[in-house]
Amino acid sequence: MLLVGCAGLPSAPQVQSSNIYVLDARPAIKAAQAKRDLVLAVSLPRARPGFDTPQMAYVRQPHTLDYFAANQWADTPARMLWPLLAQALEQAGSFRAVVQTPGVVPVDVRLDPELIRLQHDFSTQPSRIQLTLRAQLIDVRSKRVLAVKLFDEAENAASDDAYGGVTAANRALQRVLAQLADFCIDAAASQ
Repeated sequence: MLLVGCAGLPSAPQVQSSNIYVLDARPAIKAAQAKRDLVLAVSLPRARPGFDTPQMAYVRQPHTLDYFAANQWADTPARMLWPLLAQALEQAGSFRAVVQTPGVVPVDVRLDPELIRLQHDFSTQPSRIQLTLRAQLIDVRSKRVLAVKLFDEAENAASDDAYGGVTAANRALQRVLAQLADFCIDAAASQ
């Protein structure tokens, strides 16, 4: 009798499970070029509006940014990029030291990165990830810009879902990290 009485109660709402993803690309760094006696500081990357959120962005049409409902990044993409940028530059082996936050250690050059976009583009077939990062290398002592470069990579997604975008984002990021290391090494050499 009790079971029959419970049958009339509405069932509990179905909770859609949430997926949390990370950027964890490891760059394929070439053998160290000449080592410079420079300390490089990597600033916390800034992010353009719409991308300074753990929500995973996607586009279906130009000028419209949407976000996945049940999928998100573990942190904002800019904060996840920060240690990856420092690690790529450290692995390059061309600087005396690479630090994430300048503090008591005097630094010679500073990398100021900006995440322009990280979005899954569904307006193309196959869908693809678009990653754009702007990097500015500053000579701290002379307070002058040594170089500025825009890194723009696209990578086709293996599947039209958030996970396909995450794997494509990490492949694109792997290329950007290697290019960024070369950029910083070359720009610092001109100092």
